[in-house]
Amino acid sequence: MDVLYTKLSAMMFMEYAVWGAWMPVLAARLLGPLKMNGKQTGWIYATLPLGTMISPLVAGQLADKYVDTGWILVVAHLLGAALMFAASRIKDFSPLFVVMLLYSMLYGATIPLVNSLMFTHLEGTQIEAPTIFIWAPIAWALVGYMLTGWRMSRKTEGDGSDCLVFAAILSLIMAAVCLFQPATPPQGVGGTPMLDAFSMLGEMNFLIFILASLVISGMMQFYFLGTAQFMQDRGIASKAVPAAMAVAQAAQAVGTLFLLGWFYNDLVGPKWTLVVGAGCWLLMYVAYVASNSRVLLVAIQSLHGLAYMFFIIAGQIFVNDVADPAIRASAQGLIILVTTGIGMFLGTQLAGFVMDRYSVDGKFQWRQIYTVPLLCMAAGTLALVVGVGDPQPTKTPDDAIEPAGKAVRGGIDPMELPPAYLTNRS
Repeated sequence: MDVLYTKLSAMMFMEYAVWGAWMPVLAARLLGPLKMNGKQTGWIYATLPLGTMISPLVAGQLADKYVDTGWILVVAHLLGAALMFAASRIKDFSPLFVVMLLYSMLYGATIPLVNSLMFTHLEGTQIEAPTIFIWAPIAWALVGYMLTGWRMSRKTEGDGSDCLVFAAILSLIMAAVCLFQPATPPQGVGGTPMLDAFSMLGEMNFLIFILASLVISGMMQFYFLGTAQFMQDRGIASKAVPAAMAVAQAAQAVGTLFLLGWFYNDLVGPKWTLVVGAGCWLLMYVAYVASNSRVLLVAIQSLHGLAYMFFIIAGQIFVNDVADPAIRASAQGLIILVTTGIGMFLGTQLAGFVMDRYSVDGKFQWRQIYTVPLLCMAAGTLALVVGVGDPQPTKTPDDAIEPAGKAVRGGIDPMELPPAYLTNRS
């Protein structure tokens, strides 16, 4: 097996294993044993968006100009592990919010760096990006099943803090994995990579893509804040919830391996791949609103996995296709800022408000709650259809440059990458 592939795959696996250990199920601990309300739960989940409003761009600036990417990842995950251990022992809202915010600033900085490190070392190789990205949903799914298995092996319910302890242990392992990544020194070019990444917003198509991403990623928070409790209210045992939600990652893994590259490069192109992703979330929320079936509720978790693959992952590849290689880490920081940062923060606040608004005697009115992201997701999907086009490379005189999206197939020649320009082919 290729050594580079093994290293990059291990890094991608552990990055998402850390995230998947706590993100899907922490809300059940907050709303249940800790007796927090919807607004407080929303603020705890807002720590990751808040953290990623600053740290990804700062980390991108450091990685593009000053420090080897791998060392930034090592330090961030070591400190993150200590904070997660601390969070597992805290039961009050205010101190938990502070600790989770500090943790999220560190973890949020690592998300774009993992992507930029991967894209950098795929250049000139035959390794395809989906074969690396596939380890993200596999990790998330396996963590969900492991947590479910652990909980079912216990005689008592527990207080849900085990997900935070698990995340801390995985963070330590991730730090060790990062020590063995190939060297990724900064290019150290002139200018300010962070500001250069923001200049990409001057193109209308890219700006509309960013705005649509903000709305669509924000609506994902209704999934994270509500689904675990929604499932329990529909009669699914709390111990089975992590495994039921992991159906999404199983679907994402299969889709990433067999569908992402095909859709992005050949079948429909980058733009319509993004539209399909947003449409999957739209259909999921339609089912949340219209059906009470437990079987259907578990089955449609697959739509979340496909949506994440076709929109979030494809969006990161989309940004890589239009960014100058010298600002790759900063460009990845920009899309994380918009999606995981601003979008998810606003979505968290909206979800917390809506959940409190439609709570009667401690019981959530789920049909009314999920109508809100349904309508917002419809608006975001429409914006993609109307206003976003595929990234187009600059034409050479002999028209010999390959089309954008090569990152999905693996191997990007920096000389072939276009500047931050898009043409609308909608």
